[in-house]
Order: sequence, then C-alpha cells, then structure tokens
Amino acid sequence: MQRTKINATNAAPAAASGYSNAVEIADFKRVVFISGQIPADRDGRVPSGFAAQCRQVWANIEAQLHAAGMTLDNIVKLTTFLADRAYGAENRTIRREILGDLHPASTMIIATLLDPAWLLEVEVIAAR
Repeated sequence: MQRTKINATNAAPAAASGYSNAVEIADFKRVVFISGQIPADRDGRVPSGFAAQCRQVWANIEAQLHAAGMTLDNIVKLTTFLADRAYGAENRTIRREILGDLHPASTMIIATLLDPAWLLEVEVIAAR
C-alpha cells in the first residue's frame, strides 16, 4: 500500500499534534472500518483515570486490527470522541506514544458518551 500525507499548508492551517490534514492511499487491497472502541476490557471492566482508559482503548483497537490481519501501521483515519476537552493534551501524548511517526488523518470530537464512566471512544479506518 502506498500512503501519502497531504498537508496543504499554503491554503489551510498546518496539521499539528501528530496527525495529517489528509492521507491518500493507493495500491491497497483491503479496508477495515473499526467501530468505536470503548475503554473496557474483555470482561467489561473500565479502568479509572484517563490514561488507563486511553491505553485500554488502544489495546482494543490493536486487538481488532490483529483480528483483521493488520497492525497500527495500517491506520489511515481515526476519530476520537472525548468526554471532556480537558483530556485533549493527554490524549495527544498517549496517541503519539502509541502511533509514533504514523500520522493518520484525525478528528477529535467532544461528546457525551453512552456510558458516563467512559472518558473516550476511538474509531479507526485501516487499509492494507
């Protein structure tokens, strides 16, 4: 799969915080759409604190990618739903820690989540 980051910085604001304004993919064979992953483990336990919940969400994303025969490197788009904007900086820090130099297209939304115990939910599009 060929991936190209697109950042039209001469005509729009520059991307910051570990994402790309757009990502073009070419020569791919498969696309996987992963539903919003919640901060619960297999037994439904939700850890306390944003960092622990964020890491649980990413573990769940990795599990879904693995089941599809993919890895984090296949992510081309993610949408993050945060329960409060106060979690924005910590979310970006953990996302950078997990994704490293991968900068998928990304959207962050402040929203009321289904379960008040959840502090975030993340959905992903991956391609290979």
